[in-house]
Amino acid sequence: MEYMFFIAGAIAIVATVRVVTAMHAVHALLYLIVSLLAVALVFFTLGAPFAAALEVIIYAGAIMVLFVFVMMMLNLGKADAERERSWLSPGMWIGPAVLAGLLLIELAWLVAQGAGAPAVRQSVEPKAVGVALFGNYVLGVELASMLLLAGLVGAYHVGRRRADETD
Repeated sequence: MEYMFFIAGAIAIVATVRVVTAMHAVHALLYLIVSLLAVALVFFTLGAPFAAALEVIIYAGAIMVLFVFVMMMLNLGKADAERERSWLSPGMWIGPAVLAGLLLIELAWLVAQGAGAPAVRQSVEPKAVGVALFGNYVLGVELASMLLLAGLVGAYHVGRRRADETD
């Protein structure tokens, strides 16, 4: 069980390094999804299935949809669309597919072994998480939402086309 934690952690580190070093935004987004799924598996191995589910639903789901919308909003034009089409070669998917496959195998093994339950059974309900987030940690939650909004606005201003530019 302990080595599954380290495997998921290593996949998260490798995928995160690839997010930072990827030359293309699409590649970075694919590796970011793998990294977020690996972190969710780390939560699961630590006995926090609710946190793992939140990681998948909120970050790997909702936040990644936001990133895809930002990329669509930038609308880089026909030349960039052709370049992106060339990125969709099967070779581009090898790295994220191998890492995601390792995570899937690890998750299947953990579920088959009945792992993921803490040694001391203590139930944390979603209501308690909500009360904590919007009680003691409301300032941190609001600051994180403002940071995401600032990142979205910054990405729009960096990628927008000027009125005097032509295609």
